[in-house]
Amino acid sequence: MRNDVYGIMAEFPTPEALIEATRKAKAAGYTKMDAFSPFPIEEVIEEIAHGDTGVPRLVLLFGLIGAAAGFILQYIGNIVDYPLNVGGRPLDITNWPAMIPITFESGILLASFAAAIGMVVLNGLPAPYHPVFNVPRFQYASQDAFFLCIEATDPLFDRSRTSQFLRSLNPMQVSEVSY
Repeated sequence: MRNDVYGIMAEFPTPEALIEATRKAKAAGYTKMDAFSPFPIEEVIEEIAHGDTGVPRLVLLFGLIGAAAGFILQYIGNIVDYPLNVGGRPLDITNWPAMIPITFESGILLASFAAAIGMVVLNGLPAPYHPVFNVPRFQYASQDAFFLCIEATDPLFDRSRTSQFLRSLNPMQVSEVSY
C-alpha cells in the first residue's frame, strides 16, 4: 500500500524560530527532515545534515580507475603495440615518468565526471516537481517564509504525533504534505 503523505510541514515566522524548531526536532529523534528558507541558515544545515553521501569515495574510486586506465593505455600504446625509441629512452616500464601527466589528467577527468554525475544522481536531479509545492504559502519560501518538513519516511513519523509535535513548536501553520 502506497502512503499518500510525504510528510508534515510547519511554517515559522523567523529564522531563529526555524533554528529552534530544527534543534527540538532533532532532539526528539527525528532524522528525516528538511528545511526551506529564502537564504541558507548555517545552524539549520548543521542540524539536518544527511551525513555521508558516498560521493567522496565514488570520486576517489573513479579517480584511481581513470589514472590506472590512462597509465595502462600509455603502456600498451608506447611499449607494447608501437615501441618508438626516441632520445634513447628505455622501452619498458622504467619509462614511467613520461607517463605521469596523462595518468594524472585521466584520473582528474574521471574523478570530476564521477563528482558531477554522483551529485546529480544523489540529489535526485532533475526534479521539476516536489510534493512540498502543494503546501499553502510555500511559494513564500523563496521570499520571507521559513518551513520545516518532517518526512513520512522517518522511523518516528506518525501523522497525529508528528503533527502534534510540530504544533507544540508554535508555528504559524502546520500542513500535511501530500503527493
